[in-house]
Amino acid sequence: MLAVAEVVVFHTPLCELLGIEAPVIGAPFGPWDEVALAASICRAGGLGSLGTAARTVDELRHQWSRLRELTDRPFAINHTMRPFSEEAFEATLEERPTAISFHLAVPGDLIERAHAAGIRWIQQVTDAHQAAQALDAGTDVIIAQGGEAGGHGGDVSTLVLVPQVVDMAGDTPVVAAGGIADGRGVAAAFVLGAQSVAMGTRFLASTEMNISDDWKQRIVGADAVDAVKVLNSERILPPYSRPESYGVPRALRTELVDTLRHHPEQVKEDVVPRLMESISRGRGDEFLPFTGQSAALVRDVLPAGELLRGILREAEHILAARAAEVAHDRHSS
Repeated sequence: MLAVAEVVVFHTPLCELLGIEAPVIGAPFGPWDEVALAASICRAGGLGSLGTAARTVDELRHQWSRLRELTDRPFAINHTMRPFSEEAFEATLEERPTAISFHLAVPGDLIERAHAAGIRWIQQVTDAHQAAQALDAGTDVIIAQGGEAGGHGGDVSTLVLVPQVVDMAGDTPVVAAGGIADGRGVAAAFVLGAQSVAMGTRFLASTEMNISDDWKQRIVGADAVDAVKVLNSERILPPYSRPESYGVPRALRTELVDTLRHHPEQVKEDVVPRLMESISRGRGDEFLPFTGQSAALVRDVLPAGELLRGILREAEHILAARAAEVAHDRHSS
C-alpha cells in the first residue's frame, strides 16, 4: 500500500523549471492593474502574472518596477495577439522576467526571441491543434485552457483538453486552466496529469485585485450560466494581429454583452473609447466583465495568499482521502 505522502506531491517538475514553490499560476488580466495581486501570488509561492494589453511601454515599465519592489520572486509577463505590440514585447525582453506567457496564437518567431534572451515560454492553448503547434515551436510550458475559462478561450472543456494535451506533451509540463476555483478543481487537474493550475476568476475576487468591488461582488453572486461567450466582440475589441489568431471572450452578462449577441448592429462606435477610459480607472465591468464559469464556485473575496494556500491544502486533503479510500477498498476486497 502506498503511503499518502507518496501520493500527494505538490512540488512538481514545473516548480523546478520556473523556480516557484507552489504549482499555481495567477492568470493575466490584460489591461487591468494586478501588480498587488501578482506580488501576493508570488510571495505565497506561486507564479504571478502581469498583462500588457492597451498599456504604453512607460506604464508597463512602471508596473514591472512596482512588482520588483514588492517581491523578488519569479513572475510572468503576458502578451496576446489582440493586439500584439512589438514595442511592448521588446521591452519585455529587456526586462527579463522568468517567463513570457502568450495566447491567441502560437508565434514560433517570438518563442525563439524569448529563448535567445534566456526567458521561459508559457503557451496557452485551447485545442489539440494549438498544442501540437506549441510543442513543435519549443514551448517550455503548455497551459491547456478549457472553454469554461473567462477572457478569450475556445470550446473544448478542461476535462477533455487537459488529458488530451498531457498525452501529447511528453516531458513538457502541462498546466490546467478553466473552471478551477477550489481544491477539488486542483485535485482533478493533478489526476488528469497536469503539473499545475492557472486560475483567473478566483483571483479576480481577491482583496488585492485592483478592480471595482461591484465586479468582485458580481462574481461572488454569479451562477455558471451568467458567464457567457461574448459574440461579435470584434465590434468593440482590437483586431487580431495575425490571421491564425482566434478566441472568443467569456464575460458576465451586461447590456452591452446582450446587445452584441442579439443586435450587434445597434452597438455604437462611442462604446470603444468609453470602455477603454473605464478600464483605465479600474472599471470596465459595466461593459465587459471578463469572468469564467467558475464564478459559481466563488463565494467570498479573500487575500490571494490565503486563497492559494487554502486551495492547495484542500486539494491535498482530497487526494489523501481518496487515496486512503482506494487503499481501504483494495484491502477489503
